[in-house]
Amino acid sequence: MRRTLLALLIGSTLMLRITVAQTVDTAKGLKDYYKKYFSMGVAVAPRHLAGPQANLIIKQFSSLTPENAMKMGPIHPRENTYNWRDADSIVNFAQKHGLKVRGHNLCWHEQTPNWFFKDSTGKQITKEVLLKRLHDHIFTVMNRYKGKIYAWDVVNEAIDDNPANFLRNSLWYQICGEDFIVKAFEYAHEADPKAVLFYNDYNTERPEKMERVYKLLKKLRDAKVPVHAVGLQAHWSLEEPSATELRNTIEKFASLGLKVQITELDISIYPWEKERRALRPGEKGEYTPELEQRQIAKYKEVFDIMRAYKKVITGVTFWNISDQYTWLDEYPVRGRKNYPLLFDTNLQPKKAYYEVINFKK
Repeated sequence: MRRTLLALLIGSTLMLRITVAQTVDTAKGLKDYYKKYFSMGVAVAPRHLAGPQANLIIKQFSSLTPENAMKMGPIHPRENTYNWRDADSIVNFAQKHGLKVRGHNLCWHEQTPNWFFKDSTGKQITKEVLLKRLHDHIFTVMNRYKGKIYAWDVVNEAIDDNPANFLRNSLWYQICGEDFIVKAFEYAHEADPKAVLFYNDYNTERPEKMERVYKLLKKLRDAKVPVHAVGLQAHWSLEEPSATELRNTIEKFASLGLKVQITELDISIYPWEKERRALRPGEKGEYTPELEQRQIAKYKEVFDIMRAYKKVITGVTFWNISDQYTWLDEYPVRGRKNYPLLFDTNLQPKKAYYEVINFKK
């Protein structure tokens, strides 16, 4: 009986694979299957722009986001020093291959170099000086890439993790209050009036945080601040968000007249954790068949929902290219292997990939 059941299961699996394979045009990539829906993007570093990973990028995606190269620390490490090499290489690659670029990011509490908040004696600077530095940074970076970058994550993760608070108590907030958010968008719009300007954050589908993000965006919209869209980072897991939470979030932000993008998509095989910690005994990071099936189902669910909101969602960007390397291999547990993407450690499509592209066109 067991052998008969096993044979039936194997036969069913083979038939499913054959059926899926027959519907897949191997000359197409994600960007082609989703051309009528939204752009499909990926976060990259300069090391990805040659060899097999570059080939995969060109075939599968229509948009690039610099993973780190345009953040304040890497691109502007000292007051009078800008490091353009890595950012330029990504933009040049995109230009060469006809890809769009999302700029990421102009103002964030992390990876802001310490000099930004200090004077020559090491004393904390005034609000006026900090806003002037923010202005100059935004204008310098955006002017360099004007016409080559269509959208920018202007302010990143300003909402506090603690549900009891509203805004994060960063040095930006301590020195400037809420004005740093307003001014960042105003400066960015002045620097490039054609750029689509995003507020970008994570855990936006959790109801309590969604309400605080909505509160911030409504205040900005009511004050005529030039924020055009919201980025849902989408560092999701097998457990969250629920289908209802995702739909509610998209509809809530769309009600403000904002477009939505999924800006940093991965679906972790582990539950969400914020704080870094050490690897626990026996924690190997195995990608079991059960976890694989749950991940396939989750990818299918979220893409079914996103396609239903194609009038609101204008782009989906994966955070890293394949399971060969992802930021989740180092965060929050260093050395715990994760498998959150659609391509495996050999850059081959996973079963979840076929669920994402196998829909009624």
